[in-house]
Amino acid sequence: MTTSLTETPPTAHRQSSWTAVVSLGLGIFAIIMSEFLPASLLPRIATGLDVSEGAAGQAVSVTAFSAAASALLISVVVGRADRRRVMLGLTLLAIVSNVVVALAPNLAVLLAARVLVGVALGGFWAMATAMAARLVHADHVGRALTVINSGVALATIVAVPLGAWLGDVWGWRGVFYLAAAVALVALIAQASALPRIVPDAGGALRALGSVLRSGAVLGGLLAVLLVFSGHFSGFTYIRVAVQGMSGIGAGGFALLLLVYGAANFLGTAVSGPLADRVPRVGVFLFPAAIGVGMIAMHTTGAELVGLFVSAALWGFGFGGVPTTVLSWGARIEPTRLEQIGGVIVTMCNLAIAVGAAVGGLLIDNVAANASLLVGGLAAIAGGIVLTGLRQRR
Repeated sequence: MTTSLTETPPTAHRQSSWTAVVSLGLGIFAIIMSEFLPASLLPRIATGLDVSEGAAGQAVSVTAFSAAASALLISVVVGRADRRRVMLGLTLLAIVSNVVVALAPNLAVLLAARVLVGVALGGFWAMATAMAARLVHADHVGRALTVINSGVALATIVAVPLGAWLGDVWGWRGVFYLAAAVALVALIAQASALPRIVPDAGGALRALGSVLRSGAVLGGLLAVLLVFSGHFSGFTYIRVAVQGMSGIGAGGFALLLLVYGAANFLGTAVSGPLADRVPRVGVFLFPAAIGVGMIAMHTTGAELVGLFVSAALWGFGFGGVPTTVLSWGARIEPTRLEQIGGVIVTMCNLAIAVGAAVGGLLIDNVAANASLLVGGLAAIAGGIVLTGLRQRR
């Protein structure tokens, strides 16, 4: 079956299309899991390759930067290639990356392999909105993105603790072999479920330029920068801030992350229906929940009840943001879904780096919990900006 990127898929294919959406969710789970694994394995990777932990930590940085570049340029590079093959190729790239990381004899090889998973991450996530729009009815795009982004939520919750535990059991190389196996399962599912999708003729580079010249899009990218950098300015250093305020132990902090993760998944689950039915509510609700949660943690973090309630609110807010933001992009640029998805994902990855840098400066020069206040205000400001921009159905 050939599907144009401006056609509505036939109703007869609806059931198989939802199966394809699930396969994309599995793919993004595998790739995001691969992205986050180094965070829990850095000491072991550093020891295994005989480098410093700071040097090993560049495995995270190169992934983020290559993901940003890939998301921005993927539609230009692949041209009119069958999007089914593109998604399969990106998932295959993640498999290759994880296997090479597991076999890496030195840091240079490992970093080169991490560039590959960054390309897979940026490209796959950037294409997600356009793929969702091709696989389900136009009124269900938000729900489809919820299914896909559930893979992000699950990977966020699972990857770091699973990597830490299995690293003790199998060693860090074995964990990356596992990640390759998970991506292989996703590849098989996508090969079985994804239909052939060929885009219409047209200049992808010209379309990208048109998107980047839109005032509404630029305003949305500013909002994304504020929300994501605000979130990561606090979340990157959440352990330092929480333990500085409350003195909570390792067990209590693990429970706090579990509460955050469960609320994150709940936010992801409800974001799709909101994006489909009342999109303006979602684009403010979830960034505002992030901001209120962070500010409440800054204010009440010395008390355990306040700490856990704040973490739940924060997690709920961030769980809903990816689906909400990508759905907003689909409404603002309905004929350039690949390009708008690409620039949003690019900004998300750049915001991670900006947020981590700003949070580090605040912790070093102001206070351990200062990034919670500043990041929370930034997230709320981003929600206000996004709510004020025009939206289409």
